[in-house]
Amino acid sequence: MRATTAVVLARGLGTRMRAEAPDAPVAGLSAEQRAAARAGAKGLIPVGGTPLLDHVLHELAEGGVRTVVFVVAPGERALRDRYLRVAPPERLQVRFVEQAEARGTADALLSARAAIAPGEEFLMLNADNLYPSAAVAALVALDGPGLVAFEARALSERGNVEPERVMRFALLDLAPDDTLREIVEKPPADHPLARAAERWVSMNLWRFHPRIFADCARVRPSARGELELADAVREAIARGERFRAVRQRTGVLDLSSQGDVAAVDTLLAGRRPRP
Repeated sequence: MRATTAVVLARGLGTRMRAEAPDAPVAGLSAEQRAAARAGAKGLIPVGGTPLLDHVLHELAEGGVRTVVFVVAPGERALRDRYLRVAPPERLQVRFVEQAEARGTADALLSARAAIAPGEEFLMLNADNLYPSAAVAALVALDGPGLVAFEARALSERGNVEPERVMRFALLDLAPDDTLREIVEKPPADHPLARAAERWVSMNLWRFHPRIFADCARVRPSARGELELADAVREAIARGERFRAVRQRTGVLDLSSQGDVAAVDTLLAGRRPRP
């Protein structure tokens, strides 16, 4: 069955984006970009002439998604105003759910439980990453739960993720049949997955069955004090859920800090998204 609903995690506080640190230069940002960055509203930062989320929604629609559920903070207005009133998508139905507190990605996903029909498989993704429609389409058509595994070198060569930055993401331990065995967060340089000739990375683009909500509810706070989606996936694997990885050698645009804005702006110049 095709999964045509996508949950977009847009509740994050944007701490890195708001930071005015030396390693996150702000030179070259327009006044509008600077204001959105300082507000931590990563998805609404104009890149290529329009908010990043316009591009994200365009790729989702191109990939076969028909309904988007945004997870936002209580009282959030900017996203609602844009996608319900100012620029409602032509090809997507949009809904909003609220995460009461920013307690982590597992809790954010759990907040969308009531918006997903019983037995309906769905996609889940970050609001500050632009995934290509081909990766979206692969999950829409996948038979059962899974994720896109992005090849590390392609992330750098075809996107804006520098090689050293790849190691800050989760590496994937995949079985020969592409079943996910483990997610390894920020592995040390001598870890076998980090030393492998090919490294496969999770950029948080998933397909889930609603069973994942019970796994999210069982997660306990991590060392960072957050309820982590990776721990919910581990719970699911432990109970016998099989996640199949779809390997992709393509780029993903990442808009995590102010230092990313200029590069993403350039890469998206001239694009006219049609959500």
